[in-house]
Amino acid sequence: MSDSGDRDARIFPVETRFQRMARRPGGIPRDRAIENAWTQVEEIKPSFDGWVETELQGLSDVVSKGQPGTAKEWAAAANSHSRRLRDVGTTMGFELLTFVADSLCEVLDAIEAGAECNMETITCHVDALFLARQQAYRGVKPDQVPELTRGLRRIVGQVNSSST
Repeated sequence: MSDSGDRDARIFPVETRFQRMARRPGGIPRDRAIENAWTQVEEIKPSFDGWVETELQGLSDVVSKGQPGTAKEWAAAANSHSRRLRDVGTTMGFELLTFVADSLCEVLDAIEAGAECNMETITCHVDALFLARQQAYRGVKPDQVPELTRGLRRIVGQVNSSST
Protein backbone atom coordinates (compact mmCIF):
# COMPACT_ATOMS: atom_id res chain seq x y z
CA MET A 1 0.00 0.00 0.00
CA SER A 2 1.32 3.45 -0.81
CA ASP A 3 1.95 6.13 1.73
CA SER A 4 -0.78 8.33 0.24
CA GLY A 5 -3.34 5.59 0.95
CA ASP A 6 -2.55 5.77 4.65
CA ARG A 7 -3.25 9.50 4.71
CA ASP A 8 -6.56 9.03 2.92
CA ALA A 9 -7.99 6.72 5.56
CA ARG A 10 -11.11 8.10 7.12
CA ILE A 11 -12.33 7.07 10.56
CA PHE A 12 -16.01 7.51 11.24
CA PRO A 13 -18.15 6.57 14.24
CA VAL A 14 -20.80 3.90 13.89
CA GLU A 15 -23.83 4.09 16.11
CA THR A 16 -25.21 0.68 17.00
CA ARG A 17 -28.81 -0.22 17.74
CA PHE A 18 -27.86 -0.71 21.39
CA GLN A 19 -26.38 2.79 21.59
CA ARG A 20 -29.51 4.31 20.02
CA MET A 21 -31.75 2.42 22.46
CA ALA A 22 -29.62 3.41 25.45
CA ARG A 23 -29.90 7.09 24.53
CA ARG A 24 -33.63 7.14 23.80
CA PRO A 25 -35.89 9.08 26.14
CA GLY A 26 -37.64 7.33 28.99
CA GLY A 27 -36.45 4.55 31.22
CA ILE A 28 -35.26 4.99 34.74
CA PRO A 29 -32.36 7.08 36.01
CA ARG A 30 -28.99 5.36 36.33
CA ASP A 31 -28.93 5.61 40.15
CA ARG A 32 -32.36 3.98 40.38
CA ALA A 33 -31.29 1.18 38.00
CA ILE A 34 -28.23 0.46 40.15
CA GLU A 35 -30.37 0.48 43.30
CA ASN A 36 -32.81 -1.97 41.67
CA ALA A 37 -29.97 -4.25 40.63
CA TRP A 38 -28.56 -4.36 44.16
CA THR A 39 -32.02 -5.06 45.53
CA GLN A 40 -32.30 -8.05 43.19
CA VAL A 41 -28.83 -9.26 44.20
CA GLU A 42 -29.87 -9.11 47.86
CA GLU A 43 -33.01 -11.10 47.06
CA ILE A 44 -31.08 -13.96 45.44
CA LYS A 45 -28.25 -14.09 47.99
CA PRO A 46 -30.05 -16.60 50.25
CA SER A 47 -30.22 -19.13 47.41
CA PHE A 48 -26.68 -18.46 46.21
CA ASP A 49 -25.03 -21.01 48.51
CA GLY A 50 -27.22 -23.75 47.06
CA TRP A 51 -26.44 -22.61 43.52
CA VAL A 52 -22.69 -22.64 44.23
CA GLU A 53 -22.98 -26.13 45.70
CA THR A 54 -24.79 -27.35 42.57
CA GLU A 55 -22.17 -25.80 40.26
CA LEU A 56 -19.29 -27.21 42.30
CA GLN A 57 -20.86 -30.66 42.35
CA GLY A 58 -21.37 -30.50 38.59
CA LEU A 59 -17.74 -29.44 38.13
CA SER A 60 -16.52 -32.14 40.46
CA ASP A 61 -18.56 -34.80 38.61
CA VAL A 62 -17.16 -33.74 35.24
CA VAL A 63 -13.58 -33.66 36.55
CA SER A 64 -13.89 -37.03 38.33
CA LYS A 65 -14.82 -38.67 35.02
CA GLY A 66 -12.11 -36.85 33.07
CA GLN A 67 -8.93 -38.49 31.90
CA PRO A 68 -5.84 -36.67 30.62
CA GLY A 69 -6.05 -38.28 27.16
CA THR A 70 -9.68 -37.22 26.69
CA ALA A 71 -9.36 -33.67 28.05
CA LYS A 72 -10.94 -31.92 25.08
CA GLU A 73 -14.09 -33.95 25.63
CA TRP A 74 -14.67 -32.84 29.22
CA ALA A 75 -12.63 -29.64 29.61
CA ALA A 76 -15.31 -27.54 27.89
CA ALA A 77 -17.98 -28.79 30.30
CA ALA A 78 -15.71 -28.17 33.28
CA ASN A 79 -14.88 -24.72 31.92
CA SER A 80 -18.58 -23.90 31.65
CA HIS A 81 -19.10 -24.57 35.37
CA SER A 82 -15.96 -22.65 36.26
CA ARG A 83 -16.96 -19.63 34.17
CA ARG A 84 -20.36 -19.44 35.83
CA LEU A 85 -18.71 -19.44 39.25
CA ARG A 86 -16.17 -16.82 38.15
CA ASP A 87 -18.78 -14.56 36.62
CA VAL A 88 -20.95 -14.13 39.73
CA GLY A 89 -18.66 -14.82 42.68
CA THR A 90 -17.49 -11.28 43.39
CA THR A 91 -20.97 -9.80 42.97
CA MET A 92 -22.20 -12.18 45.66
CA GLY A 93 -19.31 -11.44 48.05
CA PHE A 94 -17.04 -14.36 47.15
CA GLU A 95 -13.92 -12.69 45.72
CA LEU A 96 -11.72 -15.67 46.52
CA LEU A 97 -14.12 -18.02 44.74
CA THR A 98 -13.93 -15.74 41.69
CA PHE A 99 -10.13 -15.72 41.79
CA VAL A 100 -9.87 -19.52 42.00
CA ALA A 101 -12.51 -20.05 39.31
CA ASP A 102 -10.72 -17.59 37.02
CA SER A 103 -7.47 -19.45 37.57
CA LEU A 104 -9.17 -22.74 36.70
CA CYS A 105 -10.67 -21.13 33.58
CA GLU A 106 -7.16 -20.19 32.45
CA VAL A 107 -5.97 -23.77 32.96
CA LEU A 108 -8.96 -25.24 31.15
CA ASP A 109 -8.65 -22.71 28.31
CA ALA A 110 -5.02 -23.79 27.85
CA ILE A 111 -6.03 -27.46 27.87
CA GLU A 112 -8.73 -26.81 25.29
CA ALA A 113 -6.08 -25.04 23.19
CA GLY A 114 -3.86 -28.12 23.32
CA ALA A 115 -1.80 -27.82 26.51
CA GLU A 116 -1.01 -30.99 28.39
CA CYS A 117 -3.66 -31.98 30.91
CA ASN A 118 -2.38 -32.56 34.42
CA MET A 119 -5.25 -33.90 36.53
CA GLU A 120 -3.50 -32.87 39.76
CA THR A 121 -3.66 -29.25 38.59
CA ILE A 122 -7.39 -29.53 37.96
CA THR A 123 -8.03 -31.35 41.25
CA CYS A 124 -6.04 -28.71 43.14
CA HIS A 125 -8.26 -26.00 41.72
CA VAL A 126 -11.47 -27.90 42.44
CA ASP A 127 -10.34 -28.42 46.04
CA ALA A 128 -9.54 -24.71 46.31
CA LEU A 129 -13.02 -23.88 44.99
CA PHE A 130 -14.64 -26.07 47.65
CA LEU A 131 -12.54 -24.26 50.24
CA ALA A 132 -13.36 -20.79 48.86
CA ARG A 133 -17.11 -21.44 48.93
CA GLN A 134 -17.13 -22.00 52.69
CA GLN A 135 -18.77 -19.30 54.78
CA ALA A 136 -15.46 -18.54 56.52
CA TYR A 137 -14.02 -17.37 53.17
CA ARG A 138 -16.94 -15.15 52.16
CA GLY A 139 -15.54 -11.65 51.90
CA VAL A 140 -11.93 -12.87 51.86
CA LYS A 141 -9.90 -11.15 49.18
CA PRO A 142 -7.26 -13.08 47.24
CA ASP A 143 -4.44 -10.98 48.72
CA GLN A 144 -5.48 -12.17 52.19
CA VAL A 145 -4.43 -15.74 51.33
CA PRO A 146 -1.12 -15.15 49.53
CA GLU A 147 0.13 -18.74 49.74
CA LEU A 148 -2.94 -20.03 47.93
CA THR A 149 -2.99 -17.31 45.30
CA ARG A 150 0.75 -17.53 44.59
CA GLY A 151 0.48 -21.29 44.23
CA LEU A 152 -2.43 -21.07 41.80
CA ARG A 153 -0.69 -18.35 39.78
CA ARG A 154 2.41 -20.54 39.58
CA ILE A 155 0.33 -23.48 38.33
CA VAL A 156 -1.33 -21.32 35.67
CA GLY A 157 2.08 -20.00 34.61
CA GLN A 158 3.41 -23.54 34.21
CA VAL A 159 0.38 -24.62 32.19
CA ASN A 160 0.60 -21.56 29.96
CA SER A 161 4.33 -21.98 29.40
CA SER A 162 3.86 -25.65 28.48
CA SER A 163 1.25 -24.75 25.88
CA THR A 164 3.53 -22.44 23.91
